[in-house]
Amino acid sequence: MTSSRKIKPSQKGKNKLKRTRPSWDEYFMSIAELAATRSTCLRRQVGAVIVKDKKILATGYNGAPSGLKHCLETGCLREKLGIPSGERHELCRATHAEQNAIVQAALFGVSIKDGILYSTTQPCILCTKLIINAGIRKIIIKDSYPDKMSKEMLKEAKVRIQIFKG
Repeated sequence: MTSSRKIKPSQKGKNKLKRTRPSWDEYFMSIAELAATRSTCLRRQVGAVIVKDKKILATGYNGAPSGLKHCLETGCLREKLGIPSGERHELCRATHAEQNAIVQAALFGVSIKDGILYSTTQPCILCTKLIINAGIRKIIIKDSYPDKMSKEMLKEAKVRIQIFKG
């Protein structure tokens, strides 16, 4: 996790320090990065945060469903089978970060309609369909992902996708 916070000497006195606050995008993306540290995936650690009106509604990271063994314990089937990134998602034990954030909101009765999703990685096609149906209108991502269909569906659904510039 990187911090863009800078501390500069204050103009008013030699001993005082002035800090610059992170932008809202920097703040929420840093929380998504922190969520990713909880990931139990051996191939890619992903974190997600859903926000509305500058308030965090839900977070998620990729890992096995609650109460089940995760890949740190069982190993990665996709790795064993040599499956490339972006293919055959059904052969993965993990629930994706975006899926977990959406489910967390649903479990607690929190509407995420018209929210913004911050994710450390571009959503796959499975997550994209859930994002569209959940009514999320904007996605801010740190890294891309090899899923052309996801990008096409987001465009068709008029869900804006923005690359994080932090």
